[in-house]
Amino acid sequence: MNKGQPKMKQAGQPDAGRRNLLKMTSAGIAAACVAPLFTTSVAAAAPVSVGAQTELKLSTEWDKTFAKSDKVDHKKVSFKNRYGIRLAADLYQPKNPGVLNTSGKLAAIVVGGPFGAIKEQSSGLYAQIMAERGFVTLAFDPSFTGESGGEPRHVASPDINTEDFSAAVDFIGLLANVDRERIGILGICGWGGMALNAAAIDKRVKAVVASTMYDMTRVMSKGYNDSVTKEQRTATLEQLGQQRWKDAEKGEPALGPVYNELKGGEPQFLVDYAGYYKSRARGFHPRAINSNSSWTMTNPLSFMNMPLLSYINEISPRPLLLVHGEKAHSRYFAETAYAAAAEPKELMIIKGATHIDLYDRLDVIPFDKMTSFFQQHLMA
Repeated sequence: MNKGQPKMKQAGQPDAGRRNLLKMTSAGIAAACVAPLFTTSVAAAAPVSVGAQTELKLSTEWDKTFAKSDKVDHKKVSFKNRYGIRLAADLYQPKNPGVLNTSGKLAAIVVGGPFGAIKEQSSGLYAQIMAERGFVTLAFDPSFTGESGGEPRHVASPDINTEDFSAAVDFIGLLANVDRERIGILGICGWGGMALNAAAIDKRVKAVVASTMYDMTRVMSKGYNDSVTKEQRTATLEQLGQQRWKDAEKGEPALGPVYNELKGGEPQFLVDYAGYYKSRARGFHPRAINSNSSWTMTNPLSFMNMPLLSYINEISPRPLLLVHGEKAHSRYFAETAYAAAAEPKELMIIKGATHIDLYDRLDVIPFDKMTSFFQQHLMA
């Protein structure tokens, strides 16, 4: 692991090992994380209805993609965000508490992500492990996804999903055994960008970690490595407008083709996504959009002109840790976020790691580093 500060490159100039990715269309990147974008025409909607969800129906069995720890107590909880959407979450509490403050309360961490995933996958794994290390943690399903409420289903929003993080802070900060002055947040993949956005605006957050971070507003509005031209962007917005007419006529939004279905010949990073989300031995979950469905076809609209990280420098003076894989196709997101952020900040590049490795590879994810970071800034 390289724990030193990296040499920064200008945006749009990745190293030679990733240069071949520039030859791909941004639709290739989007296929793994978002609805297909920037193609010559909008793909035909999959024949899947978007069902309403008026009440939360929380599963009672352990249905995570990782084994249950005997070192923590777990329970399902729910709470509302500022827009009145009820969110479902998993609360993890250490059986052997970590460092307490003078009032006998614990530090806490809220965890979200990746984009199109649910709390039964990576965020729950991160939350459980950090709870084993002495923190009260909460992994939540974002609005409109998983077991959380919100209609229509399978929609994301840079505003509402940033609010989801703050609503989770509301909930965890009201727990009797949590010190509300010692709350951090941790975002994975697309929710890494949401976590940075939430930390910038929510001064109650005392420290933030973004792991294998994606800026979803940047990739949707500008394409991979900012490669989309004004003409391509205009064409995409025209297509999305036409899709709105179709949705309005039908009375509900259409879903795109199911994600991560390999047909052969895909670049390695798409094979990696499928290897996680489609494997029942690894990360498949029937409620996860990336495993079993797709976002609505008009989902990109709210991301197209609402940049997430405009105020990333306002996270300071609170500390920021960015963790990314050396070989991740998404590495440039972390590098440019690091360049834009103010001190105190740190970018940790994991040697040899890909984007997906930081979803669930326990031998790759630097939990020791994350633990020491949150201990230093939440427990000091």
